[in-house]
Amino acid sequence: MKKLFFFLMLAMLLLVAACSDKEGKTAEDNETKANETDEKEQAKASPEKAHTFPLTGVQTENPAEDRIVGVMVNNQRKARPQTGLSKADIVFEILAEGQITRFLALFQSEKPDVVGPVRSAREYYFELASGYGALYVYHGAANFVNDMIKSRQIEHLDGALYDDDGHLFERGSLRRAPHNSYLQFGAVYDVAQNKGYNITHSYEPLSFASREEAAAIKGDAANQVKIVYSNRLMNIVKYKYDKNSETYARYSDGEQTVERHTNEPITIDNIFIVETPHQVIDNAGRRAIDITSGGNAYLIQKGKIRKVQWENRDGRIIPVKDGDPVNFVAGKTWINIIPSNPGLSQSVTVTNE
Repeated sequence: MKKLFFFLMLAMLLLVAACSDKEGKTAEDNETKANETDEKEQAKASPEKAHTFPLTGVQTENPAEDRIVGVMVNNQRKARPQTGLSKADIVFEILAEGQITRFLALFQSEKPDVVGPVRSAREYYFELASGYGALYVYHGAANFVNDMIKSRQIEHLDGALYDDDGHLFERGSLRRAPHNSYLQFGAVYDVAQNKGYNITHSYEPLSFASREEAAAIKGDAANQVKIVYSNRLMNIVKYKYDKNSETYARYSDGEQTVERHTNEPITIDNIFIVETPHQVIDNAGRRAIDITSGGNAYLIQKGKIRKVQWENRDGRIIPVKDGDPVNFVAGKTWINIIPSNPGLSQSVTVTNE
């Protein structure tokens, strides 16, 4: 009898232990599954993006291998507001003839349907485009400029050869030439490929700050920046900082720079102002501009301005301090190139209004 009682008690103890062990394993399994679910949800909410757009520092899930396209964009008063500039990763603003600037807009991370008005080529513009590995798009040029483009093997599309073909270029009806030539961006890669050009390319990204580094940028306050290309209002550029978006809005001729059809404002994350020698080389007022030697510059980001140097490294214009590249913040960049005479101290004014 005692033996029977002993075996019954032993069996009950073994059963309780087995149940406890099963419950422990079940709880552990449930916790593991819950953790795995949380990790999957977090991954879904913040997917790992292994690629970076080389000109903006913005991450992307797919390889950023589309060929950069550099487009000459008109900036005369009759050409404003322009079309497509809000999609450009980098915009160079440089003097053409007289005191009127012209844009070289580099597109890769975003592609507008239409860009323009498109204007003629200049040597320093196509050299910049080539330095960034871009396909160079323009509309017409002086014969000697076209000869340089061909002799230096600049891969290009000239709108004068496709004028109003309705495929690559189209003339707008609301403006008169030369302010009405518009690039139909969707045709660029097809036409380029038919010419034997590569339409994909592997690019090394520019140097960009992390979020923590961008938040810690130091410098003097720069809520408004004015760049005087000449004392005429139409040749004065202003940038105004918005603390909420942490971006700058651009103004010229006293009006905000916007997209023509949507009135979408142009917003900019990096303003890079560089000074370099300019020289008038002919009776038409064309210029030779030094884009290789480097010099003084201002870098403006997050409401702060810093004095730096600029260098041309491997064809790209970058900010440098004590020999090391200075990071851009992720986003859009406008690079204003101004004459070293009168230079930064006379042409650029910064206020905190």
